[in-house]
Amino acid sequence: MEPDWDHAHTTAPAANQTPRGLAESEADWRRRLEQTPNGHLLRDNAMLRSLASGAPVHLLHLTRSLDAVRSSGQLLASTGCLVGAVYGSPLTPAPGGALRPHNLGTHLLASRDTLNSRRGSTPLVIEITPDRAGPAVGLDYVRLGPVHLRAYEAQRHVLTPAEHEHVVRSVTDRVAVAAPFLDALLHNSGGRPSPDRPFIDALAAAVPILPYLGYLYFETVAEYLMLHSTSPATKEFAARGEMNNRLYKDLAFSAVTGMDTLFDLGRFHPGHGRLLDLVGRIEPALAAGAPAYIRRRLSHTFATTCLASGQDTTAVTPTPRSGDRASTLAGRRSDWLVARQGLPQQVGLHLGRLERGLGVDRLGRAGEAAAPTDPFPPLHRPGAAAPAVPHGSGTAGPSGEVPGRPGVPWSAGQRPMSVSHRPGVRAVTPSSF
Repeated sequence: MEPDWDHAHTTAPAANQTPRGLAESEADWRRRLEQTPNGHLLRDNAMLRSLASGAPVHLLHLTRSLDAVRSSGQLLASTGCLVGAVYGSPLTPAPGGALRPHNLGTHLLASRDTLNSRRGSTPLVIEITPDRAGPAVGLDYVRLGPVHLRAYEAQRHVLTPAEHEHVVRSVTDRVAVAAPFLDALLHNSGGRPSPDRPFIDALAAAVPILPYLGYLYFETVAEYLMLHSTSPATKEFAARGEMNNRLYKDLAFSAVTGMDTLFDLGRFHPGHGRLLDLVGRIEPALAAGAPAYIRRRLSHTFATTCLASGQDTTAVTPTPRSGDRASTLAGRRSDWLVARQGLPQQVGLHLGRLERGLGVDRLGRAGEAAAPTDPFPPLHRPGAAAPAVPHGSGTAGPSGEVPGRPGVPWSAGQRPMSVSHRPGVRAVTPSSF
């Protein structure tokens, strides 16, 4: 395994692979998460059991390029935060040979007529037959920054010196402008807490400068909702061994206008009041506890994803020196920034349109992306304000069923279609669509 990809594995890192100076270890957080109302699903859930069983795995996949899939005999990878992946949601075998979608799948299928990003899509069933049973190993996409940076470095020869300098200068400027808040994140991760309200407001102000923070912000709120929800729907899904994925879908579409067209978490930046409102609409009892959880959890996640192993949270400064290269600015933090820059079109084509960074819907639009843009020019603006927060003073679907009938199994149909030259992988078009 290559180190950059190994870093992104969801297996807990060894103590010597994490930064020093953390107030809470990865093991501490794991215990805390598993003690939440739905924390048992982190250890044992239907998807993990299926993946590790060695039995055939069925996944629901949506495509808007069915003709290309048929003609090429291959599924098309999606651009976005997983570098290149074929997105799918689990399907569980049901009596009579039918397949029941995961609650994420029912949302995806039901939204084909309402979300622009899924309109006109066709559901496919992907069948994967593993060689043998074995433990499931996942990837945490917020740890993929080094992979993006390596892709940039490999294709940098396409840039002119001036274009490369544009990218480096933009990264440097952005880290410098956001430095006060990045410093607050490190203080919080080391056990020197900030007050919740100004922290959340400063986080919201920092996201447009460093869009990567929007991904950490959204994933932290999503984690909080899925683990702490006690709604009837969440309990019903938990009885099936499923996390309630609809919670974060409701969060995303409520928080950001146009998310149904472009699922870009770099635009997720609610302030404190807006955060309470969003969470309260989804599950009122969870609103009050959200800010403190987000402050503690996001600060820890930032430190463990953006600092190299062995770096000390109490000794690192986020302010870049003028001569720093993009790849050495404050550990891994710049990796995501490079992936978010507005690169020239020819470079975007070589990097799988990395200038779009992470802004493509995670569950659809295979092989599709908009034309490259330049949304993040260098921040040489007189008087550019940095988000600030005090520290040290705080206290600690596509639905596989008829709309309106969630959970009803549907048939995978009888028309197999080869999608790969590898044995054990095939896709079929559901006959009921």
